[in-house]
Amino acid sequence: MENPETIEKQPCPMCKTKNLTMMEGEVEIPFFGKTFIFSMTCSNCKYHIADVEAAEQKEPVKQTIEISSEDDMKIRVVKSSQAIVKIPHITTITPGPASNGYITNIEGILRRVKHQIETLADDTEDKDKKKKARKLLKKLNRVMWGDEKLKITIEDPSGNSAIISDKTQTTKLKVK
Repeated sequence: MENPETIEKQPCPMCKTKNLTMMEGEVEIPFFGKTFIFSMTCSNCKYHIADVEAAEQKEPVKQTIEISSEDDMKIRVVKSSQAIVKIPHITTITPGPASNGYITNIEGILRRVKHQIETLADDTEDKDKKKKARKLLKKLNRVMWGDEKLKITIEDPSGNSAIISDKTQTTKLKVK
């Protein structure tokens, strides 16, 4: 992102101190188009929120990809704060008030999921839950090494998300 516009020392909506930095910029993403990136971060309370938005209006979208090799870890992903990420038999990441939009790759999404599972496993005393978490972590590692296949689906009512690959299957999302 070239020359993002930055405004510092703004009032934080959480801690009310003037330690909030707001940033806005645009980036051109191949096969997706011009994209705006927004973020707010407080240096005092660590409040953070970010989002991405396509410059042109997009239709609600559902995209699915089957990960089948280590090379697939490099596939670019744009996820808006409104998107739902579904990884069958592992997790569903649903949007909420603290949901962030970001630009990453398949590996970045899987690392976020691994971190989530590790945190849940560390916070429980339940042996069955710990065992299930270890199995999920092993599965994710096999996927990241290209030894096991996995489907990832992103559903976005705003249309501001994309899995940028020839392997991606795109359908219109029916918004309720």
